[in-house]
Amino acid sequence: MSRILVTGSADGLGRAAAASLLAAGHEVVVHARDERRAASLDPLTVRGAGIVVGDFTERDAVRRVAAELSGSAPLDAVVHNAGVWSGPAVMPVNVVAPYLLTALLPGPRRLVYLSSGSHFGGRPVVGGVDWRGRTAGSYADSKLFVTTLSAAVARLRPWVLSNAVDPGWVPTRMGGPNAPDDLELGHETQAWLASSDDPRALTSGGYWYHRRLQEPHRAVHDTAFQTRLLHALAEETGAAL
Repeated sequence: MSRILVTGSADGLGRAAAASLLAAGHEVVVHARDERRAASLDPLTVRGAGIVVGDFTERDAVRRVAAELSGSAPLDAVVHNAGVWSGPAVMPVNVVAPYLLTALLPGPRRLVYLSSGSHFGGRPVVGGVDWRGRTAGSYADSKLFVTTLSAAVARLRPWVLSNAVDPGWVPTRMGGPNAPDDLELGHETQAWLASSDDPRALTSGGYWYHRRLQEPHRAVHDTAFQTRLLHALAEETGAAL
């Protein structure tokens, strides 16, 4: 049994991943951005899931969640599932929050970051990025950044299994009801990487789609770009990886 945090688990892929991990016998910590959405997680908490609440558009809230989790039993894995599609919250939620949690949480041996096929349209440029969300952010850029973060963690922390997952275009609140991809396969890959003893899941630095390794944007494994990204995020947040 592992203790696993799934961020953004009030609905969609995060909720499905949390529910499947809980059903498999793991100790799961779910996350919601506010108390109203936390109430929707009652079906999971009555089954034994822990819960943390924090709005990931706010860095202090991310730090509070990290401090709360650090003061409890150690986490074995984190599924960085929380994400938004558009608007000013794109960079704070999709990039800054998973970066801060990665920098501040001690000990997880497995990290899974939610990517997207949209990352292929991202630009490997960190100069001028509005990390604070004062203006609308680029979803494609944010997914390139978080996929690169995953690869950088795999390189810099060889004792950690760090991977990125493209769940496909799935029928969630974000993806819409007519999305063509398989919701089950989307969340299963996250849960599998966070918990499985399958030798393929015990690898690091991968970009996965439906349990199959794919080749990401060429910038993802560019160590110079990784360094620029990590430096920008450390300067912006005051937390070094």
